[in-house]
Amino acid sequence: MKGLLKNLGLILILVGAVILVACSFTGNVNNNAILGTSAVLIVIGLISYILINKRIAD
Repeated sequence: MKGLLKNLGLILILVGAVILVACSFTGNVNNNAILGTSAVLIVIGLISYILINKRIAD
């Protein structure tokens, strides 16, 4: 469980990136809701990766 929690930030970043790639391939780049959701997932994933790994290392 600790391993999954440690990688939660990376998982969120990868989900956001996959959404962006899927939008690019389907040509659905004008939908701001989807693009905003993926951007929020990437930012939350980055912040959670930093915070979780800082707490687990201590």
